[in-house]
Amino acid sequence: MDVIFVVAIALVAGVLFLLDRMLRAIHEGRRRRVAGSRLAAAAARAEVEAAQRKAAADKSAALTAVLPAIGQEDRGPRRVA
Repeated sequence: MDVIFVVAIALVAGVLFLLDRMLRAIHEGRRRRVAGSRLAAAAARAEVEAAQRKAAADKSAALTAVLPAIGQEDRGPRRVA
């Protein structure tokens, strides 16, 4: 009778341990899934911003090709009183 009681307690402890591990794994998976979706959103946002920066740089380069910048080497250093 005592042996059956000890075995039952060991089985209950084992089941509780496995249940705890399972719940932790589920929680970790959910946390990783949310983090992955946040990372994907941040990457998409970064790609859009990079494309906007590249478009602005291309536009600036095109404008500079049409209207060259004022050369600073023609003038001497500024004199401030």
